[in-house]
Amino acid sequence: MTTMADIADRLGISKSTVSKALSGAADISETLRKTIFETAVEMGYTKLKRYRDSGKRLCIFIENMGYSDPSHFGYDIVMGFRQLAEPEGYTVDIVEITEQMQKETKYDIYMMENDYVGAFFLGMSLSDPWHEELKTSRTPAALYDNYVANPSTAYIGVDTAEGMNLILSHLKEQGHRRVGYLSTGLGSYVVQQRYRAFYSALHRYGLYAESSVAAEGYFILECIQKHLPHILDQKITALICSHDQLANAAMIQCKEMGYRIPEDLSIIGFDDLPIAAYTSPPLTTIRQDRLNLGKSGYYALQSLLNGVPVSTLLLHAQLMIRQSSGPAKK
Repeated sequence: MTTMADIADRLGISKSTVSKALSGAADISETLRKTIFETAVEMGYTKLKRYRDSGKRLCIFIENMGYSDPSHFGYDIVMGFRQLAEPEGYTVDIVEITEQMQKETKYDIYMMENDYVGAFFLGMSLSDPWHEELKTSRTPAALYDNYVANPSTAYIGVDTAEGMNLILSHLKEQGHRRVGYLSTGLGSYVVQQRYRAFYSALHRYGLYAESSVAAEGYFILECIQKHLPHILDQKITALICSHDQLANAAMIQCKEMGYRIPEDLSIIGFDDLPIAAYTSPPLTTIRQDRLNLGKSGYYALQSLLNGVPVSTLLLHAQLMIRQSSGPAKK
């Protein structure tokens, strides 16, 4: 295990100087402090300075996700994590991150500078600089809907394959044989997983599985204007969307085109956002138990902190059947 003496020897400075830099002393220059932190991370130094109050600090990093209001998707996830972490004596900070911030400060250095012993990531994309750094990081991290092949990280989410199987089983029971799929956000790990799970489920239930029944784009507007008409031309009787916002937009567009929902076309989403029960008609979707997702994030992170290399922690999927899906039109 790397020690402060090892870092001091590498840089040719005293151990006390390294100690002061790692403990946040004010009489160390910013340039020297940065050099010491970078060297500590490079050498695998993991013994963080003790927080003066509890000695235990965790961070929830949030990107591209609302969390401050009960109607926001991330609100219950954050609440579930805090409900378990704070009674255990942890201080939990919420930090909104951007791509620019990640470019300016390396992940391990940020964690060491701020004395965070572990992190929970919400909303991270595959193109984020820190996503690449997490592949070699030694700092424990739980990632919601993201997977990184590193013993120091864990993937938290809802079982995507199970969810898609529930949807296709429901649609087949309703007489549907031609089902389409519309997706956005291909820079997201979980959206890519849902796309693969769709075709896997089609094959499992013996349904029409040509590539023409699916399309993907980066933005909702692109999907609705460019890809939705093409998918509808394939004579589908049901449409699955990669998330609820896209499903709602598709319902609005289809109704403007003269389709009756669900008499002419069943539409199903994914996530069970708060709006899903209030769309017109109410949206059939796969529910993500966000409170338990937050708790699972804490369970996984706590396991990593205790040296248990948890890889994946998935919750069972639940199909919420509402009025946007029904029997196939003959």
